[in-house]
Amino acid sequence: MSTTIHQKIAEELGVRERQVQVAVELLDGGATVPFIARYRKEATGALDDAQLRTLEERLRYLRELDERRAAILESIESQGKLDDALRAQIMAAETKARLEDIYLPYKPKRRTKAQIAREAGLEPLAEALLADPGLDPQAEAAKYTNADLDAAAALDGARAILVERFAEDADLIGDLRERVWSRGRMVAKVREGKEEAGAKFSDYFDFAEPLSQLPSHRILALFRGEKEDVLDLTLQPDAEEPDPAQPNPYELAIAHRFGVPTGAKWLMDTVRWAWRTRILVHLDLDLRLRLRQEAEDEAVRVFAANLRDLLLAAPAGSRTTMGLDPGYRTGVKVAVVDPTGKVVATDTIYPHKPHGRWKDSLDSLGRLVEQHNVDLIAIGNGTASRETDQLAADLIKQHPKVTKIVVSEAGASVYSASAYASRELPELDVSLRGAVSIARRLQDPLAELVKIDPKSIGVGQYQHDVSEVKLSRSLDAVVEDCVNAVGVDVNTASVPLLTRVSGIGSGLAENIISHRDANGPFRTREALRSVPRLGPKAFEQCAGFLRIQGGDDPLDSSAVHPEAYPVVRRILGKTGGDLKSLIGNSTALRALKPQEFVDDTFGLPTVTDILKELDKPGRDPRPAFKTATFKEGVDKVADLQPGMILEGVVTNVAAFGAFVDIGVHQDGLVHVSAMSRTFVKDPRDVVKSGDVVRVKVLDVDIPRNRISLTLRLDDDAERRPQGGGGRREGGNRQGGRRDGGGDRTGGRQRRDRGGSGGGGGGGGGGAMADALRRAGLDKGLNGR
Repeated sequence: MSTTIHQKIAEELGVRERQVQVAVELLDGGATVPFIARYRKEATGALDDAQLRTLEERLRYLRELDERRAAILESIESQGKLDDALRAQIMAAETKARLEDIYLPYKPKRRTKAQIAREAGLEPLAEALLADPGLDPQAEAAKYTNADLDAAAALDGARAILVERFAEDADLIGDLRERVWSRGRMVAKVREGKEEAGAKFSDYFDFAEPLSQLPSHRILALFRGEKEDVLDLTLQPDAEEPDPAQPNPYELAIAHRFGVPTGAKWLMDTVRWAWRTRILVHLDLDLRLRLRQEAEDEAVRVFAANLRDLLLAAPAGSRTTMGLDPGYRTGVKVAVVDPTGKVVATDTIYPHKPHGRWKDSLDSLGRLVEQHNVDLIAIGNGTASRETDQLAADLIKQHPKVTKIVVSEAGASVYSASAYASRELPELDVSLRGAVSIARRLQDPLAELVKIDPKSIGVGQYQHDVSEVKLSRSLDAVVEDCVNAVGVDVNTASVPLLTRVSGIGSGLAENIISHRDANGPFRTREALRSVPRLGPKAFEQCAGFLRIQGGDDPLDSSAVHPEAYPVVRRILGKTGGDLKSLIGNSTALRALKPQEFVDDTFGLPTVTDILKELDKPGRDPRPAFKTATFKEGVDKVADLQPGMILEGVVTNVAAFGAFVDIGVHQDGLVHVSAMSRTFVKDPRDVVKSGDVVRVKVLDVDIPRNRISLTLRLDDDAERRPQGGGGRREGGNRQGGRRDGGGDRTGGRQRRDRGGSGGGGGGGGGGAMADALRRAGLDKGLNGR
């Protein structure tokens, strides 16, 4: 059975079966995807991490399919109904849906009308009527009457038997399912009296769209509207309403399958009854499940892609940083961290209303800047962000060497109240921990964000409507891939960061830090072997991803795995120099031929990687750090004018476009149609979270707090009349309002934003407005 799985995955990935077999053996042996992708290229034929993740997911599905297949075979065999033909059919099933279709007639069920009819001896009647449509049903049924059974009851029993047969034909059900998928549509109507309470779903009060064209965010919004008792959803098998006096195409397909002529009234009534009461109900459940699964898959993909971009955002590096967590009434929380992230000072200032202590606040911040030689100021993007940004601008006038950056504070409050934050910063109040997190995430976003549950980071859509298991598995894989792609300094890493390293769990991470605290920094990777419970397997998995800066062996700061150090020694033997003179010596390294260092253990891919690593040891795959400069005098939505060209930061990317922070407390939306002159299938092909971009303001809808932007700077801009607006997608109002499902939209939720209620993207006049109305804006994007 496993060979079949290997072959199938190999075909899907377009690789050799042997590559899949080896990868599966490594995964089953406890190896992680990052380790296999990086250090077992010879074994897998250089399968990359994306291929390996797909392989891992398909392996899980196909193994579950095989487990279900075995259970079904056992069940049917125990009934004494398993023959060679049925076994072959079950073995050939390639999906769970097909397997369940085949199993349906044999699935143990409560005593049905059909079973009762069979017990009454009516199966021959059903067989006769189906075999000869020309028979008179009443006359034929009279042959089966007795004191307890009249002709009408006999025909009802025969019909129940045939309905069950029609509804449990695997090939027929599979064909009808695909027909309904390609031709059917989902219809939504508002429930009587729910118009006001369910206003956030108003776009779906009278709605219909083909099943195969429904985008993921709309599917999840429809299901949420139904769950909240606002919408009634109906799966309509055809785009056009059928003539009730005539058989519909699906009924004709059933009749054709069983040789029923359309003129045989009793049999056609039976076909119609089977379609309406059994088959359509069954297909409705199946296709709803398919819609939900496809929507979940897309929502998880978007979340994972945005999380990857956020985790791999450019780090500012080891520079003294001041974090400002803005607020009005409760003040601005201040934390200064040194280049290693250690907290050296905290404070709370009250520059904004209702306190208005602007000068005192400036003086306090100035003293901290001078006392600790602050280089950077990280400003959280929540409540009072822009006002705090202006405070920082005034501070920079007095201290010109300081640079300010607005950063996402998503998840900072979650971290502040976490058990880990209590252990890491026990001496600090919960409110001040958020400022520490904001400062550290500017220094190193990856190292700080791994301390937060990925679901709380706020870059997903409709995350509360998708499978918790599916979402967690996907996000955990993203975090693992990102951490191992960058590498971890074992002498400064936190427990959460070490926990994400290949081969290291939370217990082992605690042991590493305990050993580090007791014995001082690790001088070599080899010293890791002395950590309790860090055995040979764990060392093999983690050693290449752990870095030791300034240790005894320069190779320990690189991504060269200790197992490959002998290759480096052979390279040194060839060049005749020492390691320090070889590292970074591009001229000498490029003159070497990788083939000369290949042996039975290390092939060409590994040797090539080693030479690249020696050229740029410990290279960081993340981009260089840069910041956006917000336009002076543009502080709120009302300051915007169509035609303005501004700089901003991409905060979130969804299937329909990207949200951009342009410094007015409300993200604007660049719809996918305004991203490029050419067709854009995936907005992430154009921008990613964290990108600094230049945008033009297309439209400003002040009453709804919606901003429409374009990346095409030569696009025409126009102001739409106030009160106009793009559509609201069901389930979420534009503008960061929290809806019943707990999701937030508009790219970011502004905490305690007085009178905001506004939108995270919006509107657009003319063709842009039409595009936005077609695509929908409120997609359940989670904020802090």
